[in-house]
Amino acid sequence: MKKLTQLPLLALRGNIIFPHNTTQLEIARVKSVNTVKFALENGGKIIIVSQLDSAKDVPAGIDDFFPEGVYAEVTGIMSQKDDILVVAVRTLEGCHILRADCSGEVYFADAETIDYYVADALSAKAMYQKTLECLDRYANINKMLNKSAIKALAENSAVDYISFVDVVANDIVFRLKDRQEILAEPSAEKRMEDLCVYLLGEMEIAKAEKRIANRVKKQVEDGQKEYYLREKMRAISKELGEDENEMLEYRKRIEDSKMPAETAKKANKEISRLSKMAPTSPDASVIRNYVDWLCDIPWYKETTDNTDLKLARRILDEDHYGLEKIKQRIIEYLAVMQLTGKLNGPILCFVGPPGVGKTSIVKSIARALGRKYLRVSLGGVRDEAEIRGHRRTYVGAIPGKIIYMMKQAGVINPVLLLDEIDKMGKDQRGDPASAMLEVLDPQQNNTFTDHFLEVPYDLSKVLFVCTANATDDIPEPLLDRMEIIELSGYTEQEKVAIAEKFLLPKNMKSHGIPEGRIVIGPETFLKVIERYTRESGVRSLEREVAGICRKVALKLVEDKDAVVTVTPENLHEFLGVEKFKDEAVDTEPTVGSATGLAWTRVGGTTLAIDATLFPGKGEILLTGKLGDVMKESARTAISLVRSLAEKYGIDKERFEKTDIHIHVPEGAIPKDGPSAGVTMATVIMSAFTSMPVSRQVAMTGEITLRGKVLPIGGLKEKALAAYRLGIKKIIIPKDNLRDVDEIPQDIASQIQFIPAKTIDTVFDNALIKV
Repeated sequence: MKKLTQLPLLALRGNIIFPHNTTQLEIARVKSVNTVKFALENGGKIIIVSQLDSAKDVPAGIDDFFPEGVYAEVTGIMSQKDDILVVAVRTLEGCHILRADCSGEVYFADAETIDYYVADALSAKAMYQKTLECLDRYANINKMLNKSAIKALAENSAVDYISFVDVVANDIVFRLKDRQEILAEPSAEKRMEDLCVYLLGEMEIAKAEKRIANRVKKQVEDGQKEYYLREKMRAISKELGEDENEMLEYRKRIEDSKMPAETAKKANKEISRLSKMAPTSPDASVIRNYVDWLCDIPWYKETTDNTDLKLARRILDEDHYGLEKIKQRIIEYLAVMQLTGKLNGPILCFVGPPGVGKTSIVKSIARALGRKYLRVSLGGVRDEAEIRGHRRTYVGAIPGKIIYMMKQAGVINPVLLLDEIDKMGKDQRGDPASAMLEVLDPQQNNTFTDHFLEVPYDLSKVLFVCTANATDDIPEPLLDRMEIIELSGYTEQEKVAIAEKFLLPKNMKSHGIPEGRIVIGPETFLKVIERYTRESGVRSLEREVAGICRKVALKLVEDKDAVVTVTPENLHEFLGVEKFKDEAVDTEPTVGSATGLAWTRVGGTTLAIDATLFPGKGEILLTGKLGDVMKESARTAISLVRSLAEKYGIDKERFEKTDIHIHVPEGAIPKDGPSAGVTMATVIMSAFTSMPVSRQVAMTGEITLRGKVLPIGGLKEKALAAYRLGIKKIIIPKDNLRDVDEIPQDIASQIQFIPAKTIDTVFDNALIKV
């Protein structure tokens, strides 16, 4: 037994090498590479040990290793590529690990060598002969073993039993646990006995594998026999005139489905083809799937519509506040149906910002009509087959979303919501928006054809309702097929009413809060709306109400009899720091700065536009992340002001010697559109004439080079944004006067709308003469 002190320690994963062997090792871990290089630099001696857990990347100490390893010598580096080091190693002796230090960049260990011994020469020789016999038998099943080498060992009278075990075990023992047991055993006789036990076990495993292989082969032969007998039975049944139960069942289902005659004829033809096929044929499963779909989708069954107008109105009012256009459209639909007795489903499209209730109102429509409700999300759909289905020639083909939803509904007149229709895309797999043209055309969808079904299907009784945030991304042909109903954002008063009547009761119920345990007044809800949410809809408002309910639920758990009153003064205790500051408008007139109005997909907003002049060469600088249309509006405004220079007393030569910088604050937010034209013209005129712009006036409108003010869209949303800011006077295009009726009367009565046909009207009302 020899002491080995402070030698480098190389940790292997899933393997150990026996003494008296030469091999190559691939080293990849950084610390292992460091250890090997350290050993080469200090004589080459090293201790090699195997990890208990091969998945562990960084061993922590001696407890992570097997107790026994080998004392070895690194003879050289064979190659190094891509951080992998290949080294040649010659193992010398087995050893027992006493201590391991894994704390540094190089592992070290203390060990003592294992003194292998031969207890009895005769016993060892007998065990040696038995091992050779086991090796010879094992060679019959493992062709990798060299029988001539085994024969040479048997004829060698001066064999070293210890080296013999090391060399043989290193080549034929594969399981790490068995290798470690043989390595740890010092007795040569016991080591050879363990080797024999291992070989006998491997031979038994090989026999079991052979038995299993024979059994599998027999099962395959039996399966072929079973297939032959079944085919024979089918032939006998046909000779006797016996129809199969499966065919009878399918034909009965076809009859019960009451599908159209042409469709039933096609289905029966497929059944006839199925009866001539083998049950295990791939085409048979395709036909079964196809006929199942034809029988499962509804062909005649429909629900009875509710014709009680008062009941329908009450249901719509129960679920949603406001949305009068939509409610009126549904009541009109029911009225026409009462007079005619029948009415094919219209194609409605609700367009508006997020959170105003587009999706949820469709559920109420279905409830008011007494119809089934289904929803299809079209956001992100890029494959035409998602709508029309796949042809049956494809493996795993299924119908499209429309037919799938009709099967789910079980009736031919559901309310089908096509959500986010403006979010569909297209790629090399087709254009799903084009596939929707047939679905959403009342003149065509009574013969809608899915690629999978390949027969006409009547969708005319379905009430299709689509939702979208904007119509810009919807193709014109598809837009033309739908009745557009626009939903604008809610006013503060409407949001307060929604919070009181709908959001608070709903969240009290979902949070388990009894009625009367929360007291929230309208002024509190108004502060939540103004200081914690800025949106057209009420989605963020509902989240804030839920936040209040969570805080109240905690108080009720601590004090079961508590009644919590939320006021504007203690609101911060429930919702934290205010997210938005008071946006009261600056009352001081300012030269070169005006307030414009803009429309976004989430509602209206105010837009500050600034202009400044400085000596230069007539260059124009536009900043604020402006889009192409807005940049063109700015250049048009500058050209317009130049054309009016003489009228407003501006020296024309100033334009050649003055650089103009126009900036729209909040430069990180993209901005585009033509409606800022009048605002840009106003700030440029203000900058050149030094006349300040009234900050009590907001404006919107597109301009031409001749000074005409053209109409814009989204006036209601823009007016609401100005009202929130405290502006009482808005300059609008004269052609937009008709849109003032869309603005809630309580707000419209507090705002003075100034119609402008030309830019002169804008200047007269916005610029203050000094």
